[in-house]
Amino acid sequence: MNIEKFKHQHTDILSSIARLRQLSHAGVAENAAAIAAQIVEVSGIIKLHLAVEDRSLYPALEASADTRLVNMSRAYRTEMQDIAQAYLGFAAKWNTARQVAREPEGFRRDANQVLRHLFERIKREDREFYPAIDAVAVAA
Repeated sequence: MNIEKFKHQHTDILSSIARLRQLSHAGVAENAAAIAAQIVEVSGIIKLHLAVEDRSLYPALEASADTRLVNMSRAYRTEMQDIAQAYLGFAAKWNTARQVAREPEGFRRDANQVLRHLFERIKREDREFYPAIDAVAVAA
């Protein structure tokens, strides 16, 4: 299974998280428009990524003969449900400059929590899950 598009999307998502971090450090209220625009942009990538995972990646892995990969896929899928729900709620709340500017500390608090979980999940996938998928693909 070729997962290069997933890896590329991870790179794009991590770059967006870094950009949000830079904008926040430079001043949430002062950069509210850019922050909201970045959230809208990255949300499109995240929604596409999640949809393709749910429709093709996880089902293909869970149909695999490799029980380790089946179990990993199921665990990652289950864990991602809560992370995705939290991110989508975050994005819906903070996708306008007006809302970000109105509550800069609320934005900062939510971003620190939600984006940290998303960042950690992506890094773990890159470190554990994707190499396991690649190893099975190479062996096949």
